Amino acid sequence: MKIGIVNDMPLAVAALRRALAAEPAHSVVWEAANGVEAVSRCAAETPDLLLMDLLMPEMNGAEAVRRIMTATPCAILLVTSDIDRNMNHVFEAMGHGAMDVVRTPAIGQSGRADVEALLNKINNIGWLVGQGVRRNRPAGGQPRHGARAGAPLVAIGASAGGPMALESLLRQLPADFDGSVAIVQHVDSVFAADMAAWLGTTSPLPVRVAREGDRPTAGEVLLAGTGDHLRVEPGNTLAYSSAPQNYIYRPSIDVFFDSIVENWSGDAFGVLLTGMGRDGALGLKHMRENGFLTIAQDRESSAVYGMPKAAFEIGAATEILPLQRIAPRLVEAIA
Repeated sequence: MKIGIVNDMPLAVAALRRALAAEPAHSVVWEAANGVEAVSRCAAETPDLLLMDLLMPEMNGAEAVRRIMTATPCAILLVTSDIDRNMNHVFEAMGHGAMDVVRTPAIGQSGRADVEALLNKINNIGWLVGQGVRRNRPAGGQPRHGARAGAPLVAIGASAGGPMALESLLRQLPADFDGSVAIVQHVDSVFAADMAAWLGTTSPLPVRVAREGDRPTAGEVLLAGTGDHLRVEPGNTLAYSSAPQNYIYRPSIDVFFDSIVENWSGDAFGVLLTGMGRDGALGLKHMRENGFLTIAQDRESSAVYGMPKAAFEIGAATEILPLQRIAPRLVEAIA
């Protein structure tokens, strides 16, 4: 992959270059010391991937992500030395289209684990940009009709650009919303609890990480929170599963949507928001084929029009809606 590095700290740049040197398939095409320079360099030579720091002079990483994803979009991985103190900046940048976040590796033995984490995320992004997961339609699956037992479930999938889209959608739901909400957002599991807390600061509904054995409840938002796939099991309970193993994103939106088709006994609604790649498109199609209302975010309101586009191309969405109309549509459908 052709990679650009955006960081104002020479030691951090040196550590990133040393880490990338371990993978012959990766090459550094340019460096930028701040967001302003990064925007300019991207316009002149857009790389396959940007390694973007968050705190820099002149323009911070979150604003640089916003401008780059508007003008010359590309895959962006946030790389910063202090994730915990900059969580708001992390979610802001991911809301603008950054795909993931990882710690800046240190030079020497102490940074070996961070180097491995960095290279794993880069390789995952490279795989995701190059191709999607191909899956077969689940067995059974005759379209469902008639009344369904249990409280309605709103199942939402999101990736790059998802945090801000989720914050906007949840903020529009009423405090007396009659549906339950379960979300699979592509984010490292170590940040899931922080993301749930961040979403809860503006959502009228309580937001927390989903636990093994939880049963989705009306008026509550559950967020997938481990490195395993979130699934609906018989009895409308939630569980985490390590299988299937060969999915590049864990948790997978496709796995979650397909488990709803297989096991959810109530009414359900599938929503696929902004994101790079194709995860969720086939699962959303399976939900539509089984009689569930399915919604995909439109091109204009998506930070990254990848997953919703994939859903549109295979006819997975019953409705294509701008972000601001999705929550009102769900309220209307569940009323």
